[in-house]
Amino acid sequence: MYNLNRNLKSEDISIGIELGSTRIKTVAIDQNLNTVASGHFEWENQFIDGYWTYSINDIWVGLQKSYSAMMVEIKEKYDLTLKKVRSIGVSGMMHGYLAFDQNEDLLVPFRTWRNGSTAKAAKLLSEAFQFNIPERWSIAHLYQAILNKESHINRITYLTTLAGYVHWYLTGEKVLGIGDASGMFPIDIHTKSYRKDLLQEANHIFKTKYFEKSVEEILPEIKLAGESGGLLTEEGAMLLDPSGNLEAGI
Repeated sequence: MYNLNRNLKSEDISIGIELGSTRIKTVAIDQNLNTVASGHFEWENQFIDGYWTYSINDIWVGLQKSYSAMMVEIKEKYDLTLKKVRSIGVSGMMHGYLAFDQNEDLLVPFRTWRNGSTAKAAKLLSEAFQFNIPERWSIAHLYQAILNKESHINRITYLTTLAGYVHWYLTGEKVLGIGDASGMFPIDIHTKSYRKDLLQEANHIFKTKYFEKSVEEILPEIKLAGESGGLLTEEGAMLLDPSGNLEAGI
């Protein structure tokens, strides 16, 4: 049951967005962690050219529709229009492969965690690192693309996950929470950063296959729980809420 509070203010609200395998969900909570409204958008992955993927268009259509449905509910229940909320957080399917060039163009369709096409790369990296690298990890996707001599490889300037991609477009910041980052590349639990010894090993291995970039240069910056991941830009606010009610700076 909803705890109806007609004194609820926009500033009391935090918004969580989850991009799951079958639905995109937007949830608004108050300062006491009560859910006050939610909205969702159903979607399905597609098997295209040998890879499980979601279209970039569906990502943004789904975000907008799930956010809009949440807004309708909060307006009906509380007569409230969200403008400047306390915070926004994005989570999504971990792992996967979203690779961009210097013009910020997506180089190949989004490859999800579901793809089982990286067995060779995962095995070779696990042996070289002496650390288990699952097939779904981003570094396994990258190395498999290198092994396959895919034409886009040396045009990569940024590699991220689905949540990292959405966060980047909402804030302009190329960052990722440490939980998601740990599904891209091994983390040093003491420094709370990517393991330097394994970055060096990866760079050595990849250069023998003519991949010239340093892995650390193309991965997102890691943020810890409680740290700010940036601020919602005007462009990001319009992407999430085309009605124009949501304000930048969150």
